[in-house]
Amino acid sequence: MGREKWNTLLIAFLLLTLTASIILHPKASLEASRGGLEVWWTIVFPSLLPFFIISELLIGFGVVRFAGVLLEPVMRPLFKVPGSGGFVWAMGIASGFPAGAKLTSRLRKEKQLTSIEAERLVSFTNCSSPLFMFAAVSVGIFKNPALGILLASAHYLSNLLVGILMRFHGSQTESKEEARVKKLPFPSFSEAFSALHETRLKNKKPIGKMLGDAVLGSVQTLLVIGGFIILFSVLTKILDIVGFSNMAAGILSQLFTIFSLPESLTKPLIAGIFEITQGNMETSKASAGLLSKVIMASFILGFSGLSVQAQVASILAETDIRFFPFFIARIMQGFLAAILTWLLWKPLYVNRGGVSLTYAPSQGTEGLEPFSLLFSSGPLITLFFLGLYIWLYWRKHGAY
Repeated sequence: MGREKWNTLLIAFLLLTLTASIILHPKASLEASRGGLEVWWTIVFPSLLPFFIISELLIGFGVVRFAGVLLEPVMRPLFKVPGSGGFVWAMGIASGFPAGAKLTSRLRKEKQLTSIEAERLVSFTNCSSPLFMFAAVSVGIFKNPALGILLASAHYLSNLLVGILMRFHGSQTESKEEARVKKLPFPSFSEAFSALHETRLKNKKPIGKMLGDAVLGSVQTLLVIGGFIILFSVLTKILDIVGFSNMAAGILSQLFTIFSLPESLTKPLIAGIFEITQGNMETSKASAGLLSKVIMASFILGFSGLSVQAQVASILAETDIRFFPFFIARIMQGFLAAILTWLLWKPLYVNRGGVSLTYAPSQGTEGLEPFSLLFSSGPLITLFFLGLYIWLYWRKHGAY
């Protein structure tokens, strides 16, 4: 039997096994699914939707082309990508996963990036948002606000290093036309404005049509993201129930012993490989020193989890951008973030007065007040835009 047939048999077996496990453990599956849905409709959807819609409009009106011309002298030497990548990088940091992939895919469709440039760009423009690291991880999970600066510094510095390293990706296969560097010693506002004006004139859609398409495309992407979050929440729970997590942790414990790492962090690592939030929660509860737990949390944030990577893969599948370079970049960032966390532990945590405290449950929400409005109004925002999406979809496809 050929290799392709074996692959088909393996995929079918895994899917049947997962289906049977869900049927045999309906209560656990329902709880995991409900947890994933709650994260999506209270936090992910309302926090990402505005960025997605605004980004679509900025690209359509040519503002990204304007920023691209100005940022070309910076982005080309550092990352070997067009200046428009600076906009993608900034939006990726501000809004978190998987905004960078969404915008990179959009620019590739607009022919503003070559396939190699898109693979470089997507490798370092997908990262955790400040809201997630400061509010969710540092305060909500670790109950230690002082960790926010340390985690964010290690995360974004490792992200920068990955971008610099990935500039060498595809250099040998890149064509002469793709490798041509446009030399702009100083930003030219006149040329930038000309690019903006040219892009706006090429787009014949009225503003109402552009806004409607932006809402439709953004909500469709977020629906796919929600499906992945729920699926991997259930998958992680099922793997724990059937004993896969314990078996994998036993294998990893031998490796952890060699490198003098706490064996209690093996299960959190397994959980973090699949889902970033669950992995950080398990890490915070592990019986290990705070430094070891923060290093593990930093690795999980850099690797991003297979759930986030599956979201990115689904977005990139609409283009000719390959997923494998992105996957390699996530492994690189995971290790770089862990090393940087160890190096920055003393200057950014210990020297700033950080201490290992176990906060009381009543104190666990300290620092979350600025984000309480988002958490409380998130479901209402989600429901409103889902209703708007249904109406726009009906207007576009159902009305005659």
